[in-house]
Amino acid sequence: MENLFEHLLILRSPGIGPVAYEKLLRRFGSVGAVVESLNPSDDLRDSVMREIDAAVRMDIKFVFDTDEYYPVGLRRVKNHPPILTVRGNVETLRRESVAMVGTRHATATGMEFVANMATAFAENNICVTSGMAIGTDSAAHIGALRAVGNMNTVAVLAGGVDYIWPLENESLYYEILERGAVISDMPIGFVPKGTNFVQRNRIIAGIGEKLILSEADLKSGSMKTAEFALEYGRTVYAVPSHPADSRATGPNSLIRSGHAILCQGVSDFFGDDKAEEKNIKKPESENAILDKIGTVPLSESVLAEIVGKSISEIKRGLVILELQGLIEKQDNGYVRL
Repeated sequence: MENLFEHLLILRSPGIGPVAYEKLLRRFGSVGAVVESLNPSDDLRDSVMREIDAAVRMDIKFVFDTDEYYPVGLRRVKNHPPILTVRGNVETLRRESVAMVGTRHATATGMEFVANMATAFAENNICVTSGMAIGTDSAAHIGALRAVGNMNTVAVLAGGVDYIWPLENESLYYEILERGAVISDMPIGFVPKGTNFVQRNRIIAGIGEKLILSEADLKSGSMKTAEFALEYGRTVYAVPSHPADSRATGPNSLIRSGHAILCQGVSDFFGDDKAEEKNIKKPESENAILDKIGTVPLSESVLAEIVGKSISEIKRGLVILELQGLIEKQDNGYVRL
C-alpha cells in the first residue's frame, strides 16, 4: 500500500490503536491529514524509518487489512489490527485455518493429542494457528510441521515478528519461518509485555474458522482466547480431561455449559465411514459403563473387566459421564449419582 510511512506514523503514535486509527481516518479523510494533525516527533519519524529499513533487511512484509493476504476471518472482527507484520510465506495467511490453544504446562498426553490433531489438519490442507508458547502451542505447531508440504502453520507473536519468545522455541521459530509464517501487530523489534498477549490471543481467535481448546485452567489466557472465539461467532471445540486436574477446568466447563463441542479426536473433523460408525457407537459404550455403576464404588480395572472394554476406553467413558454429572469418583472407585 502507498503511504506506508504515514500509516505507521499514525499506528506507532502513543495511545493510537485500531479504534483511534479508524476514527482519525474518518475524521480527517486522509492519512496525510491525520499525520499533520498528530505532528509526530522527529524521534518517532526516525523510529518508523528504522522499522521500515529493518523490514526490508529481514524480508518482513506489512500486510494491510485491504490486502489480499490479510486473513479473511480476522478482517471480519471488529477493531481488528489495520496492519500485520509478516515474516515467512505470506501466502500461508490465505489458507483455511483452525486455532489450537492450551496451557503452557500441558501433560505429555495432552501435547501428543494436540500434535496428532494438528498433523491431521495440515494433511487436510487446513493451516494450524497458535501462539508459539511452550506446551500446547508448541505441540500444535510441531504437529502441523510433521505433515508434508508448506504453509501448514502460523505463529502469532505478542512481540515484534522478529523477537523470538520464548527463547526455548528458537529452532521452532525458524522452522515455522521456513515452512509457514510468523505474524504480529506489534512494531518490529518490540519486546512483548503482559498486556500484549491479550491482543495476540484476539488475533489467534480471529484467524481460526474454528478453535480447539486443550488443557487450560479457568483463568488462563487460552480460556480468554476461547471466549474471544465465541464472541467472534466461531465454533469452539474442547478436549475433556479428568475433573481432578486443574488443567481440565477450562475445557470441561465450556463443554458442560454448552459453549463448546466435545472434541474426542480427528474423526470429529475428518470422519470416514468407520469413524462415523465409531462415533455412533460411543454413546452405547458409555451407557454400558453407566449400567454397571451403582452405589458400590467400582475401579477402572473392574469396570474394564465387566464391561469388556480396554482401560483407555473405560477412562474416556468415565470422563464423559463425569462431565455429564452422572457419576462421581471416590477414593476407591466410581459411584452413580
